[in-house]
Amino acid sequence: MRIIKISTALCIFAFSSGISHAAESDEAMKEYDQAITLKPDLANGRIAFESCAVCHGPEGWGNEEGTYPQIAGQLASVTIKQLADIRAGNRSNPMMTPFSSMRALGGPQAMADVAAYIAQLPMTPHNGIGPGMDLASGERLYKDNCVDCHGENGEGDVKKHIPLIQGQHFNYLERQFRWISDGRRRNADEEMVKQIKGFWGRDIIDVMDYTSRLQPPKEKLAEPGWQNPDFPNYVRNPTRSPSTGWDNRDISDRKSRWRQRRD
Repeated sequence: MRIIKISTALCIFAFSSGISHAAESDEAMKEYDQAITLKPDLANGRIAFESCAVCHGPEGWGNEEGTYPQIAGQLASVTIKQLADIRAGNRSNPMMTPFSSMRALGGPQAMADVAAYIAQLPMTPHNGIGPGMDLASGERLYKDNCVDCHGENGEGDVKKHIPLIQGQHFNYLERQFRWISDGRRRNADEEMVKQIKGFWGRDIIDVMDYTSRLQPPKEKLAEPGWQNPDFPNYVRNPTRSPSTGWDNRDISDRKSRWRQRRD
């Protein structure tokens, strides 16, 4: 099989991927339907992931600040769906648009390849979490509003291409939730948009805080000290460490900002 080098920086995950515009959705679903049935080539997926690593790191863990989400372990059907939506214009992502084009990315086979590679990467057990100010409220909101689609532990749904949200960075979760709520995420599931209309600052912080603490099962987590063996020569930036926790000054500063957003 010809190996296609894919230039992508996959900042493409959040937790809702329904369809909102008929023509664009039809185009996206055509590619999705093709890609989802193809046998992935992990060797090609590994080559594709080289450019993803620039933003998400060679392990696919993103950063705890949420600038880049954790994509390691994401369901392959979700990755394929998001790529198809961006290509069809059903999800607005100016940074991703040129990199996900047919010319840069390739066809449905390439989409299947990179999605499968990402799905098999182990996840970090040290994702960025929220302030922990009202986890009881967050748990209640999650169970009342999120469980039916995303599952008890945020495991998502492969067949319905509902994203896995366990182990995701709090700041990324919160930002995407707000974008879905205010309409910036055009491919957000319509039922979810209706469901969260009544959420306000405190609700959003609490439920995303709880969600950020949902841990993947042990078999999906990386062992301590694990580094992606497919990238042995990758220079990991020592000033940009993976998600290993915050010092006390960081926590105090972040909690102050979070309280302002909750009120």
